[in-house]
Amino acid sequence: MHRRYSAVLLTPLVCSVLTVAVETLPVQGQTPTPPSPAIPSEPEPEVLVAEVFVKNDSDIPIPLELEKQIYDTITTKPGRTTTRRRIQEDINRLGALGLFSNVQAQPEDTDIGVRITFVVQPNPILKAVRTEGASAILEAGVVDRLFANQIGKITNLQEVRASVKALEKYYQDRGFVLAQVTDVKAQPDGIITLVIAEGVIEDIRVGFLNEEGKDVDKEGRKITGITRPFIITREMNSQPGQVFNRNTVQADLQRVFGLGIFDDVTLKLDPGTDPQKVVVTVNVRERNTGSIAVGAGLSSATGFFGTLSFQQQNFGGNNQKVGADLQVGERDLLFDVNFTDPWLAGDPNRTSFTANAFSRRLFSYVFDSPVGVGAFNETPRINRLGTGFSFSRPLDNRTTASLGFRFERVSVTDSGGNNTPLDIGGRQLSLDPSGTDNLFSLQFAYALDQRDDPNKTTSGSVLRLATEQALPFSTGSLLYNRLRASYSFYVPVRFTNFAEGPQTLAFNIQAGTVLGAFPPYDAFQIGGSNSVRGWDEGKIGSGRSFAIFSAEYRFPVVSVVGGVLFFDYGTDLGSGASVIGDPGGARGKPGNGAGYGVGLRVQSPLGAIRIDYGINLTTGGTQFSFGLGEKF
Repeated sequence: MHRRYSAVLLTPLVCSVLTVAVETLPVQGQTPTPPSPAIPSEPEPEVLVAEVFVKNDSDIPIPLELEKQIYDTITTKPGRTTTRRRIQEDINRLGALGLFSNVQAQPEDTDIGVRITFVVQPNPILKAVRTEGASAILEAGVVDRLFANQIGKITNLQEVRASVKALEKYYQDRGFVLAQVTDVKAQPDGIITLVIAEGVIEDIRVGFLNEEGKDVDKEGRKITGITRPFIITREMNSQPGQVFNRNTVQADLQRVFGLGIFDDVTLKLDPGTDPQKVVVTVNVRERNTGSIAVGAGLSSATGFFGTLSFQQQNFGGNNQKVGADLQVGERDLLFDVNFTDPWLAGDPNRTSFTANAFSRRLFSYVFDSPVGVGAFNETPRINRLGTGFSFSRPLDNRTTASLGFRFERVSVTDSGGNNTPLDIGGRQLSLDPSGTDNLFSLQFAYALDQRDDPNKTTSGSVLRLATEQALPFSTGSLLYNRLRASYSFYVPVRFTNFAEGPQTLAFNIQAGTVLGAFPPYDAFQIGGSNSVRGWDEGKIGSGRSFAIFSAEYRFPVVSVVGGVLFFDYGTDLGSGASVIGDPGGARGKPGNGAGYGVGLRVQSPLGAIRIDYGINLTTGGTQFSFGLGEKF
């Protein structure tokens, strides 16, 4: 009675779980097993387990270690009681191993209890893993390396999933954040194909935002802008057909913002017409890029004058810069008109173009007091009327070269506009005896910038070279060559703990010389805020040649304020006397000098505001100087 009763109870108990199959990856050509039936919540009867067997229901051999793993995994053991729920849990445990395409339990009544046979179908032996949809950004050998320890073994779906996650992490770590494995196709012959959607860019679009950051107005109309879309898209290395890369796009957005014509630049991603592709929209909020200013004044040098200034940083929506400054006085007309196109349209080399025309009147620090011109011993004026243009282009990511041409008609006058070729001591102030020189010059510059950050440099270096060749195109024109070089390097340090932030030792050495006869007003001026701090402008020397050495210790103070300790030294290398009229010697300039001091750097939207307090090492005099950006 007991044996028959046990059989009556056991048969429905075990058979109810026989059709349960574990969750597996889909194998092409194989019909998935039905889902597990609901397990009743009422208490279940227990039966005694007499024997437990494992049956391999396939041609794939099961290694002894796997068979042992099966017995270790299940809780159904001979001599113990079990229930339908516990057998189901064992089936689930075996399925969780990821090694079987199907697991079932078959009961059989015996004289001493129930014999439970777990029938398993091992997954195929993994022979190879292939990819579908992957491009060249997936380096050769990556998939083989991730699955190397699985080849030749029974396919373990848990290990496959882990390797799939590792493959997705490979993409993520390289910035391909949209890439994912969308499907895993397992063939009965042991070949697995990974279907990969890498996140290809279908299109790049440009949108405009209003002050509230919305792309539509209150009436639902699309916000429009002035900037032409290609001005934005040409700054982007990301292009349709490429795989979306977070790092590349972030650099693209920084370049777009760096144009200086937007208050905000954001990114929006939308699904493409192909679900595996993405549409990238660059949303920009334009800033006011134009200004007009009018003024008037009274000067002892020019009398009553009026001024007009016009500036437009996004002319025609083309990111072109147009500027005009006009000063009309009783005695002269001064102007400066300029145009810059930072990227000539259609040029693959990113060539920029700048042109200007000007009429300027400036005091020269070469000819400052105490030796002047005229009956009142006044400082001579250097009048420059001319025009010029230049082209500049990057040679690579860190190197830039430029080439330009300039014409100037330069005259030395007194405050009344009268030519004064000689100072009160009879020394020549221009190269031509008439007091007027014609200057035609060809200019070339080269820069190699290897700094980690041009705005807040902590390491790296920058080298700049420049030459200007004056050409004798007409009578009275000049022939000479002007050479300049500057080298700066930066070393990260940690000397203080005033505040969190980078600390840097910065060094700069620059030098220059002029070959040939040149006008004295173009001598190198040494001393001042951009030369040797602690000295007034040009007070150290006016030479044919020069050299300046500067050292700074830059450190954070609080938040947006940084501190600087500096030392500067400059010399004319004994060349002052070789300048026509020896303007430096005639005015008692020593020819060399040093200065040291402290400074503050206040970060602003325009860059670092520089405030320096310098001490003259020779006389002990002091000087405050102000500027925008670092000295070097």
